[in-house]
Amino acid sequence: MTSKSEGAVLHLKGRVLVGPDDVRDELWVVGGRVTFDRPAMARDATTVQGWTLPGLVDAHCHVGLDAHGPVDAPTGEKQALTDRDAGTLLIRDAGSPSDTRWVDDREDLPRIIRAGRHIARTKRYIRNYAHEIEPEDLVAYVAQEARRGDGWVKLVGDWIDRSTGDLSACWPRGAVEAAIAEAHRLGARVTAHCFAEETLAPLVEAGIDCIEHATGLTDDTIPLFAERGVAIVPTLINIATFPQLAAGGQGKYPRWADHMRRLHERRYDTVRAAYDAGVPVFAGTDAGGSLAHGLVAEEVLELTRAGLPAVAALSATTWGARDWLGRPGLTEGAPADLVVYESDPREDVRVLAAPRRVVLRGEVVG
Repeated sequence: MTSKSEGAVLHLKGRVLVGPDDVRDELWVVGGRVTFDRPAMARDATTVQGWTLPGLVDAHCHVGLDAHGPVDAPTGEKQALTDRDAGTLLIRDAGSPSDTRWVDDREDLPRIIRAGRHIARTKRYIRNYAHEIEPEDLVAYVAQEARRGDGWVKLVGDWIDRSTGDLSACWPRGAVEAAIAEAHRLGARVTAHCFAEETLAPLVEAGIDCIEHATGLTDDTIPLFAERGVAIVPTLINIATFPQLAAGGQGKYPRWADHMRRLHERRYDTVRAAYDAGVPVFAGTDAGGSLAHGLVAEEVLELTRAGLPAVAALSATTWGARDWLGRPGLTEGAPADLVVYESDPREDVRVLAAPRRVVLRGEVVG
């Protein structure tokens, strides 16, 4: 990483994709910020040539978490650096038991928007991940995590119910309505982990803002999502693991295993139908549980395999995602968080897997 210097100037030349239809020939980075005006010190600038995008967004990621629960700071640092080197410069951390506020003091690490710790029903989620509570405590815990997070709260909307051997909703309608209303009163949006079909409509009607995974979307619920503007983050590279999970649970929970296989088989059709209906779709990897970090390019490619046009899949990790999360892209005066590629990612999103340069807070870090 280059040393921090307020006098350093970068000159990005070639094609600068400010938006899907807003393409400039160049931009400058002065004092760590974007400008489209040629600066007085332009003669001393370092030039970087290529196709420039805003720093990528992973809208479902878990820094500070692995398959067993919270990790120490050096492990969390490695996770964040892996994401950064892949071009992910903005992370919506969709639930973590670790306190990662120390990342905010590191100018060489991605920016994180936190959702606090997962909130789950007792014994209805992965061990060591969540606050495990009962419905009467849901409002209080949502208020707690709304205050601890960065404008988001994460619920576990459904999970396997061992008494039935299949997925089922975790929360009664009244409890979740009250909890979402409290989060909104505190200025936080609410998202929920959801695999199953019957979980979705009650959450959307209760006012939820986003659904993670959303594998249970059907022709009945997709119009409701579109009407209410409820976003989905499909995490398709996570859904790819469903057959393996089903195989592991087949002996004990055959109904659940069959259900997971069906959700997997129609995953692409589900996402494409949601996109075609106007449901906002954003890219998230679900890194930090059992999945590795640094896979946002693979998730964008999966969105195109589901049928999203390349520009829409790019927007799901760049312009659209930043707007949804309230963070700037390549606009005048914005922090210079950007990634440079060899060729036009609108023509082939696979180029996202090979950044030529990564610039974070105006510094070349990769």
